[in-house]
Amino acid sequence: MRLLETVLLLTNGLTFFGLAIQRVRASRVLRFVAAIAVLVAGAQVLIEGPRWQMVPAYALTGLLFVAWLLQEHPRGAHARTRGHAERVAGRVATAVGLIGLAASTALPMLIPIFRFPTPTGPYAIGTLTYHWIDAGRPEVFTADPDDRRELMVQVWYPAVAEPTAARAPYVHHPEVLAPLARLFGLPAFTFGYLNYVTTNAVTSAPAAHGGPYPVLIFSHGRGGYRQHNTMQVEELVSHGYIVAAIDHPYAATGVVFPDGRIAAFDPRMFDPSHPSHPEFLDRIIPFLAEDALFTLDRLAGLNQSDPNGILAGQLDLQRAGMFGVSLGGEITAEACHLTPRLSACLAMDVFMPADVVETGLRQPTMWISRDARSMQLEHWSRRDIDETQTTMRAVFDKLPADGYLVLIPGTFHPNFSDFPLLSPLTHWLGLTGPIDGRRASRIIDAFSLAFFDRHLKSRADAFLDRPEQRFPEVLYKTRRSRHG
Repeated sequence: MRLLETVLLLTNGLTFFGLAIQRVRASRVLRFVAAIAVLVAGAQVLIEGPRWQMVPAYALTGLLFVAWLLQEHPRGAHARTRGHAERVAGRVATAVGLIGLAASTALPMLIPIFRFPTPTGPYAIGTLTYHWIDAGRPEVFTADPDDRRELMVQVWYPAVAEPTAARAPYVHHPEVLAPLARLFGLPAFTFGYLNYVTTNAVTSAPAAHGGPYPVLIFSHGRGGYRQHNTMQVEELVSHGYIVAAIDHPYAATGVVFPDGRIAAFDPRMFDPSHPSHPEFLDRIIPFLAEDALFTLDRLAGLNQSDPNGILAGQLDLQRAGMFGVSLGGEITAEACHLTPRLSACLAMDVFMPADVVETGLRQPTMWISRDARSMQLEHWSRRDIDETQTTMRAVFDKLPADGYLVLIPGTFHPNFSDFPLLSPLTHWLGLTGPIDGRRASRIIDAFSLAFFDRHLKSRADAFLDRPEQRFPEVLYKTRRSRHG
C-alpha cells in the first residue's frame, strides 16, 4: 500500500479502539484521532489519488468521525442522556468498526498498487510512445474507406540510470480496460487504479551508451493492451534490447490516440463465426501482422532521426526479433512468415495460423506454452487443446532452423502476462495456474532471454542446452538447424 493509505488505516484503527475501549478513550493523545483521520483521508485523496479499493476505508473514516462527534458532543446536558449517547456511540463503533477495519485493510492489500520486480540486467530502462499512421494501408475494421491504419507503439530501451527520476505509469489510460474487466465478469471500473502503478522505466530518459541494440517487437493478446507483459519486457530491456510494443487498434481492449479518439475493441475478434463476417479472425491475422512490418519500417526511420532526439542510432534492425502471447503469438508467427527481417520468433501459448502450419517458418523459433493436462485444468475445450498442441508441434517438427518447445506444467493462460501481479486472488481463485506465479515468470524470462541472446547476439549460453539444471519441472524439446 502507499504511505498515506497505510497512515489512514492506522488512524482508523486508533479511532476505533479509542471509541470502543474506555481506557483508551481516556487518553488525551488519542482524543482527537478521529478528526486527524478525516484530515489524513483528505490528504490521501488529494496527494496519492483515490482508488476504489479504499472506499471502505473512506466510509469507515466518516462513520467513526460521526461516532466520535456523538461521544464528544452528546445532545442535552444530563449525565443520563450523555451516558446513553456514549453507549450508542460505543455500539456503533464496535459493530461498524470491526467489519470496516477488516474490509478496509483486506481490500487494498488483496488488490494492491503492486510493484514490478527489479529487472536483473545491468541497464536502466527508458520509455517513449509514438503515434504512427500507415498512409498506404486502409483500416479494415471500420466502414469509412478513407480511414487509414493508425498505431500506438511504446518503445522501451536501455537508458542512463536516473535513480531519483519519476517512474512511468504502467497504464496511462486505464479506463479503456473496461471491456477486459467485463470479460472476466468484473465491474467496468476494476482496472481503473492501474495508472497509479509505476514501472521501472523513466519516460524520455537518455539512452545508455553501448548501442546500437537488437530490436524486439511485442504483440499483445486478444482484447489485451500493449503493456500487459511489462515485466517480461523490462527484463529483456535491462539485458540490452530495445522492445517496441504495438497496441493493435480494434484487437486491443481499447487504444487512445493523441487527439483523444478511442479505437474500441471489435467484438468480432471474439466471434469469428459471426454470419456477416465468416472466418473473420483467420482473415484478420495477416492484417495485424502487417502492423509489425510497418513498425519495423518506422523504427528504421527512428534510427535515422528520432523527433525526441533519443533513439537515433540506437536500433540495430539487422538483429530484430518478435514475441507475443495468445493472439500476439499468432501474429508473431504470421509476421515471421511474411518477412525475413525478423531473425528470431517467440510465440507464447497459442496455436499457429493455418498458412504457417502449411508452409512452416524459416527463422529460429521458440514456443513457450504448457502441457495438455494444464490446459484441461483451466477448462480449455478439447478442440482448443488439440489445435494448440498439434499446430505448435507441426511447425516445430519441420523447422529448418533451431527450434525450442518449452512447456511449463501448472501454468494457465494468464501466467504468460503480468496478470499474476495484480493480486494474490488470481491464484487463490484459480485464475492463474497452480504453479507459483513468480516461478512461472522466472522460467518464461529465462527462456526468452537465452533464446534471443543466442540468436540475436550470438551468445552460446549453455542454459538452452541444459535448462533442467535450473528448471527441472519444464518439459523441453529442441531441434538443431539442418545447416548448423
